[in-house]
Amino acid sequence: MIYHKSDNNSVEKVANLLRAGKIVIIPTDTVYGFSGIAEPDKKNRFHTDELIRRIKGRSETKPFIRLIATPDDIRNYTSDVIPETLLNKWPGALTIIVHDQYGATTAFRCPGDAWIRSVIAACGYPIYSTSVNRSGSSILETVADIRNEFEEEVSMFVADGDKTGAKPSTIVKLDKGNICVLRQGSVIV
Repeated sequence: MIYHKSDNNSVEKVANLLRAGKIVIIPTDTVYGFSGIAEPDKKNRFHTDELIRRIKGRSETKPFIRLIATPDDIRNYTSDVIPETLLNKWPGALTIIVHDQYGATTAFRCPGDAWIRSVIAACGYPIYSTSVNRSGSSILETVADIRNEFEEEVSMFVADGDKTGAKPSTIVKLDKGNICVLRQGSVIV
């Protein structure tokens, strides 16, 4: 099913599907992404990360970014001290890898798009995000290509025009108080 970001009640419709454990393709502030609700491990009823991996054909070792609704939300998932210089770049296309409450590392982004932040807030949990493509293939940038490849494999595709030439997010990792740039994207750190 295709829906448009500008359609009435699009936030509510997408959030309802995500809360029900469905996979949705949504526009982000960078490219289109597969999304599913990222429940805490102890409540992981839907295993949406596994569903997305099956669709993409992605290995289990490569984690997904978790999108959060507000910059302050990251404090719910890590005790790492995030430098204000990074937090001041949110909302935006900056992904920050931190130590999570389980001792592993997790990547978080507070996207620059207000619509997607509203969807996340309505879900009550972060949502997974990963580019729309088969693992090892190029990212799909046009609505037509995405529909042709994946429309039948997801519960909804939310269209918002083509995303050709979009720059990816900048990815940084916090390591003992130091900021390490892993990928330079649209946000300068």
